[in-house]
Amino acid sequence: MEQFRIEAADDNRGYFFNIKPLGENRYEIYNDESERVGNIEIDGKDHEHCHALDCQIDLPLLHSIKEGILMHDELNKR
Repeated sequence: MEQFRIEAADDNRGYFFNIKPLGENRYEIYNDESERVGNIEIDGKDHEHCHALDCQIDLPLLHSIKEGILMHDELNKR
Protein backbone atom coordinates (compact mmCIF):
# COMPACT_ATOMS: atom_id res chain seq x y z
CA MET A 1 0.00 0.00 0.00
CA GLU A 2 1.48 3.26 -1.10
CA GLN A 3 1.13 6.69 0.41
CA PHE A 4 -1.19 9.10 -1.41
CA ARG A 5 -2.10 12.77 -1.20
CA ILE A 6 -5.56 14.31 -0.83
CA GLU A 7 -7.05 17.76 -0.53
CA ALA A 8 -9.60 18.31 2.21
CA ALA A 9 -11.70 21.45 2.69
CA ASP A 10 -12.95 23.13 5.83
CA ASP A 11 -14.67 26.54 5.92
CA ASN A 12 -13.97 27.11 2.21
CA ARG A 13 -10.23 26.60 2.73
CA GLY A 14 -8.34 23.69 1.22
CA TYR A 15 -5.61 21.72 2.97
CA PHE A 16 -3.35 19.01 1.61
CA PHE A 17 -2.59 15.85 3.54
CA ASN A 18 -0.41 12.84 2.86
CA ILE A 19 -2.13 9.61 3.78
CA LYS A 20 -0.27 6.40 4.61
CA PRO A 21 -2.42 3.26 4.59
CA LEU A 22 -1.64 0.93 7.51
CA GLY A 23 -4.01 -1.88 6.51
CA GLU A 24 -7.34 -2.97 7.97
CA ASN A 25 -8.95 0.41 7.11
CA ARG A 26 -6.42 2.34 9.24
CA TYR A 27 -4.54 5.37 7.92
CA GLU A 28 -1.90 7.77 9.23
CA ILE A 29 -2.44 11.42 8.34
CA TYR A 30 0.48 13.79 7.72
CA ASN A 31 0.35 17.53 7.06
CA ASP A 32 2.36 19.43 4.41
CA GLU A 33 5.34 19.64 6.77
CA SER A 34 5.40 15.80 6.96
CA GLU A 35 4.30 15.90 10.60
CA ARG A 36 1.93 13.15 11.69
CA VAL A 37 -1.30 14.79 12.82
CA GLY A 38 -3.28 11.65 13.61
CA ASN A 39 -4.66 8.26 12.68
CA ILE A 40 -8.10 7.34 11.43
CA GLU A 41 -9.79 3.96 11.34
CA ILE A 42 -12.75 3.72 8.99
CA ASP A 43 -15.45 1.16 9.74
CA GLY A 44 -15.41 -1.30 6.84
CA LYS A 45 -19.15 -1.96 7.13
CA ASP A 46 -20.40 1.56 7.86
CA HIS A 47 -18.25 4.22 6.16
CA GLU A 48 -20.08 6.96 8.03
CA HIS A 49 -18.51 5.64 11.22
CA CYS A 50 -14.82 6.09 11.99
CA HIS A 51 -12.46 6.34 14.93
CA ALA A 52 -9.98 9.17 15.25
CA LEU A 53 -6.90 8.07 17.10
CA ASP A 54 -4.38 10.55 18.47
CA CYS A 55 -5.78 13.28 16.18
CA GLN A 56 -4.94 16.98 16.14
CA ILE A 57 -7.63 17.73 13.54
CA ASP A 58 -11.11 19.12 14.22
CA LEU A 59 -14.12 17.00 13.30
CA PRO A 60 -15.34 18.83 10.16
CA LEU A 61 -11.87 18.63 8.60
CA LEU A 62 -11.47 15.02 9.73
CA HIS A 63 -14.77 14.17 8.01
CA SER A 64 -13.49 15.77 4.81
CA ILE A 65 -10.26 13.75 5.07
CA LYS A 66 -12.29 10.56 5.57
CA GLU A 67 -14.33 11.34 2.44
CA GLY A 68 -11.11 11.91 0.47
CA ILE A 69 -9.70 8.57 1.64
CA LEU A 70 -12.91 6.74 0.70
CA MET A 71 -12.94 8.38 -2.74
CA HIS A 72 -9.30 7.46 -3.32
CA ASP A 73 -9.93 3.84 -2.28
CA GLU A 74 -13.02 3.60 -4.51
CA LEU A 75 -11.18 4.97 -7.54
CA ASN A 76 -8.30 2.55 -7.04
CA LYS A 77 -10.55 -0.52 -6.89
CA ARG A 78 -11.29 -0.20 -10.61
